[in-house]
This record gives sequence, C-alpha cells and structure tokens, in this order.
Amino acid sequence: MLTELLQNAIRASGVRCSAISRRTGISQATLSRFLRGQLSLTLGTAEKVLDALGLEVVIRPRRSTRKGE
Repeated sequence: MLTELLQNAIRASGVRCSAISRRTGISQATLSRFLRGQLSLTLGTAEKVLDALGLEVVIRPRRSTRKGE
C-alpha cells in the first residue's frame, strides 16, 4: 500500500526519479527497486521521497465506525 501511494505521488508530481535520487541521496537503482516492490519500503524512506516531492506524511487517528465511539 505504501509503495502504491508513493508511486502515485511520483507520477502526479512529474518529478523524475533521477531528481528524487539527487534530492534524497537514495540511488536510482534502490529507488527503482522500492517502486517495483523488490525492496521493502520503510516509512523513513517514504518520508524522504515525499519530502523531495514537497509532500509530507501525516498520521492521524482513524474515524471510528462503531456506534457510541
């Protein structure tokens, strides 16, 4: 799920992987492996990539779907 969200963010930004690589210090080969699902993507790595795209990670509580909560 995290990989798919990151792929969509990169596509929407129009920023090339080479630019993301330069901005994050993550090699293009490693970045490519993350995006193909060949390497596990950590939240920290995703945050670096999103930061390079001018985006941020926001974590918030879920809305409860249970009655009375």
